[in-house]
Amino acid sequence: MQIYKVGGAVRDRLLGRPVTENDWVVVGATAEEMLEQGYRPVGADFPVFLHPQSGEEYALARTERKSGRGYGGFTFFASPDVTLEQDLTRRDLTVNAMAEDDQGNLIDPYGGRQDLEARRLRHVSPAFAEDPLRVLRVARFAARYAPLGFRVAEETLELMRRIAESGELDALTPERSWKEISRALMEPRPDVFIQVLRECGALAAWLPELDCLFGVPQPEKHHPEVDSGVHVLAVLRQCAEHHQPLTVRWACLLHDLGKGLTPEDELPQHIAHEKRGLKLIKAVNERCKAPRDCQELALLVGEYHTHAHRALELRASTLLELLQSFDVYRRPQRFEEFVAASEMDARGRTGLEQRDYPQAAYLLGAAAAARAVAVQPLLEKGLKGAELGEALKGERLKALKAYKEAGGKA
Repeated sequence: MQIYKVGGAVRDRLLGRPVTENDWVVVGATAEEMLEQGYRPVGADFPVFLHPQSGEEYALARTERKSGRGYGGFTFFASPDVTLEQDLTRRDLTVNAMAEDDQGNLIDPYGGRQDLEARRLRHVSPAFAEDPLRVLRVARFAARYAPLGFRVAEETLELMRRIAESGELDALTPERSWKEISRALMEPRPDVFIQVLRECGALAAWLPELDCLFGVPQPEKHHPEVDSGVHVLAVLRQCAEHHQPLTVRWACLLHDLGKGLTPEDELPQHIAHEKRGLKLIKAVNERCKAPRDCQELALLVGEYHTHAHRALELRASTLLELLQSFDVYRRPQRFEEFVAASEMDARGRTGLEQRDYPQAAYLLGAAAAARAVAVQPLLEKGLKGAELGEALKGERLKALKAYKEAGGKA
């Protein structure tokens, strides 16, 4: 029995990056031998075990063969006769197909170290094209390592194009796809994730509502970058630079989908794109099975982000309606995330990334002013039910009028 450290731990050590978890491959062993040594099996049909002390994953060396469509369409063969090189050849990228023995010696049969030095993401073998999930994985790695200068090799992009054209992406389950998408959006360059998918044709297959924004013009006065798709990429980059959470990043990804439905004779204006885009945002939310908090924020940001940009001009009654739409009294965080997404939208414009966004403080101050209205005095007057609701609304409107008259100071 020989045990090797493999995959991401080896890759990140060579890059000088923090290693957060270790994966191991066991060569020359059987499942029975692993159980005898106290390893705990993970699932019934998969040759992976948890170490009895560390809990880290130890997998028997195995080969795999395509047996159906999608990410799960593979048959695995684990045996003591499977070599380390055979196990490594089934991996996606050369930089993930390196191993270390217990002496720290590098085993690199497919040139992973050379590709690390060349800042290249390259597939290990033609079998790469058998797994459609790898399209999303490679785009995610590109988003992670773009700050280090990594690029996807052209020959790997070509295989990704073939997968996109084959229709195999349709076989991916929403749950597995969302896992990759959500991780990619939290990488240092989520915009690169979208760019790579677009380059290989996967964006058109997976998210056509976003893909069709590229080439759609916007008024240059407000959007110096002009292109609606380029704007979304810039907004995503701002999200990463400002360390926004997943909910905000997902909302920013979808916020302008309505611009893809603007009649050609109205361009470059996008009148009512906020309302027009809601059905598209809802469709993408459902297709990707995004978590509820991501879905809700995406719809609200899509509908109201231009309200945020005009916040200083809004009447007190419109401000109140906006706050009511977000239920800021019970869910203040959701409104804060809306404000953050709107600011990222405003900053995601060429040359305007550093411009102040006073609307953010103004909106948060308005929310605080409305929340500060006390309910108890109204209860003491004997008000209840709909009557209480109307009275409370009236008091909040007074508070917002006072807030506006004070120049946005509580």
